[in-house]
Amino acid sequence: MTRTAIVTGGGSGIGRATAHAYAERGWGVLVVGRDAGALKDTAAGHDGIQPFSADLTETGAPEAVAEAARQRFGRVDVLVNNAGTGVFGPLGGLDRARVEAQVATNLVAPVMLTQAVLDDLAAAGGVVVNVSSAGSLGLRSWPHNAVYGATKAALDLLTRSWAVELGPRGIRVVGLAPGVVDTAAGVRAGMSEEDYAGFLDAMRGRVPVGRIGRPEEIAWWIVQITSPEAAYASGTVFAIDGALSVT
Repeated sequence: MTRTAIVTGGGSGIGRATAHAYAERGWGVLVVGRDAGALKDTAAGHDGIQPFSADLTETGAPEAVAEAARQRFGRVDVLVNNAGTGVFGPLGGLDRARVEAQVATNLVAPVMLTQAVLDDLAAAGGVVVNVSSAGSLGLRSWPHNAVYGATKAALDLLTRSWAVELGPRGIRVVGLAPGVVDTAAGVRAGMSEEDYAGFLDAMRGRVPVGRIGRPEEIAWWIVQITSPEAAYASGTVFAIDGALSVT
């Protein structure tokens, strides 16, 4: 039987690369996001990818996603909680609506979607992957991006806690914390193209391996940690960041 993954934030960047990586291995993939056009682009050329447009912060949306996966594929083996949003800004200049949007997208939505597919994952002996950020690991600070970082640190705590809660049901929960990856996320967060390019150039000089990550590299890791050979890994957050977080 074909194995199946739900990938949120599947319209671009890491989500799109992850959907392609699974599809190329013969998986069925439900890609979820707000932008129907971007999801259609993700699915183009991949018969195994099914787009599903939804705003996961809306009441009922997680349940609709779960039902769509059941109807299309009949099972859920992997859930990749990848969707995220961030807005740069210092304390003192934060907009309440944008703060709440980050919490809703980065934290509440993964909670509710994971809950919606729990029985499916238990039946499949499945895996939850929470995509957080290497920028919020350990005791690191993140000035001007603290709300985003706080939601990702909270997601890491969910990874550890759910691994303990759900292990007896046969569900593994792992986290992946990417470092600086060229996904254009900074532009979507409000940076200009020029500022984003400058940011990437500056970060290249700080990353010990001397370059920025690619979405395909993060996707490869997601596929690996959800494979049967990785079955003893649970409750761990893997930093994939060229060693930046340990500098």
